[in-house]
Amino acid sequence: MKSKAWYKKQLKRKPVQITRYTVQGLFLFFLLYVGLEFYQFYKHFATAGASPFVERPPAVEGFLPISALVALKVWIKGGGFDMIHPAGLVLLTFFIASGLIFRRSFCSWFCPVGTVSEMTAWLGRKIFKRNFELPTCVVWLLTPIKYLLLYFFISMIISMPIFQAKSFLDDPYNKVSDVKMLLFFLNIGGFALKMILVIFVLSLFFRNFWCRFLCPYGAMIGLGSIFRITKVRRNENTCTNCEMCTKACPQRIKVHTKKAVVSPNCNACMSCVEACPIKDTLNMTVVNKKVNKWFIPVGFIVLFFIVVGIAKLTGHWETILTYEEWKELIPGARYIGH
Repeated sequence: MKSKAWYKKQLKRKPVQITRYTVQGLFLFFLLYVGLEFYQFYKHFATAGASPFVERPPAVEGFLPISALVALKVWIKGGGFDMIHPAGLVLLTFFIASGLIFRRSFCSWFCPVGTVSEMTAWLGRKIFKRNFELPTCVVWLLTPIKYLLLYFFISMIISMPIFQAKSFLDDPYNKVSDVKMLLFFLNIGGFALKMILVIFVLSLFFRNFWCRFLCPYGAMIGLGSIFRITKVRRNENTCTNCEMCTKACPQRIKVHTKKAVVSPNCNACMSCVEACPIKDTLNMTVVNKKVNKWFIPVGFIVLFFIVVGIAKLTGHWETILTYEEWKELIPGARYIGH
């Protein structure tokens, strides 16, 4: 009962943030369920049918960004909509396009890595009573990393001839790329574990370390902010420079020094807007018009479900791979190379 009362109190005090944490938690549990369901699907074929068959969850394709990027290139070039991993293409296209209006809302509301990163930072605050700040020079040195990673992947895919891209999508390697991803985590090596541990420790000390400096997916979605359609604006006349907005920002953007937040790192999480103690000093704007603080999250989530619903209704969600194809490919997936 105490936890319920605490939740209601916090929901009244910070409605958007508590709703965001709730959505993050629900989405994380949903993806864990998807992972379990996909493992059961894999196990059926890996054990030659000894384990019961479970339908493959299309949502697992959200974890195949490279395949989706290649599919997006083929689609743009007029090579047709990829039906091997259609859900992956739908999700990637939506998240990139949503960045124009909703900025990196995916990162602050849905992304499981972002959720775990925020939870780790919270744990760090519990242990050390605070998160620490990196020196400005270190921030400048680390910031380009995610953009360099993004450039590497994008340039590789752009330079790929269209016939090669189409060949990749039809290749057995791509057909079982989701299974190979699962096998990677089931048989994770020492180096990968060490890297995860390093990022975890860094995230304890420095809030959202992965998201701020290393994630190419977030960097790609954030590119939509260069058009500056959506941004948080600060009223300099009413601002008291209390810095509550900057302290609340998960991305450590110095909101209290900006007339308008145009940084591609902005997740549109509304933390700064909700933290501001002076009414109408910080507002989210779309094409320089003030909008309600619920506009971004509600618009993003509603549009997400509309897009997924349309994809399902139009047959652009489920893969065309058959049971017989899976039966042939999955048992030897670990040996399939590209």
